[in-house]
Amino acid sequence: MESNRQVITVTALTRLARRKLETDFPTVFVEGEISNLVTPRSGHWYFTLKDESAQLRCAMFRNRNQFMRFKPRDGMAVIVRGRVTLYEGRGEFQLIAEFIEETGDGALRRAWERLRDRLQVEGLFDEHHKQSLPLVPGHVGVLTSPSGAAIRDVLAVFGRRFPAARISVLPVQVQGEFAEHQLVRALAWANRSATEQQFDVLLVTRGGGSL
Repeated sequence: MESNRQVITVTALTRLARRKLETDFPTVFVEGEISNLVTPRSGHWYFTLKDESAQLRCAMFRNRNQFMRFKPRDGMAVIVRGRVTLYEGRGEFQLIAEFIEETGDGALRRAWERLRDRLQVEGLFDEHHKQSLPLVPGHVGVLTSPSGAAIRDVLAVFGRRFPAARISVLPVQVQGEFAEHQLVRALAWANRSATEQQFDVLLVTRGGGSL
């Protein structure tokens, strides 16, 4: 063992990191799109600010947002003025918003709407394509990352609502250049193996918000 090593607690490390962030980034202006907006009864606003490559947890407390002339919504493109900090209780890097400037509908939402409209024209949302779902699924195939937050949420919900259901995880990448190929291949395998595996439903899921 190293005799001169310095061991610190989790609390000490997160506190040092918070102080470093708050010192180096006292005020920043960050551009992105709002997602996962939550407005609890406390009056505070909690949301995710994201672009095509990254996301950042944000909070805007009531004493600040009460002076805003508009209420943000998911998909809105904004510039947020705030200060960077770290929430020690969860070790989460976040932005405390002091002012939000609206810049219009975001590129991610526009891209989503274009895709939705194209699929609508192709008829993929037509009723005759839809199949009825079993009231109580017995075997569910889940196409997702085996190490992501989404599978933990899926297992937790099924554990509460359908504890007898069998869950089979079909591991795939859900982002990046190989995600599309892996998803298509996994879906094809699941369809070919539907009788043998006795899947009642297939669930394709990932984390990261609604947009």
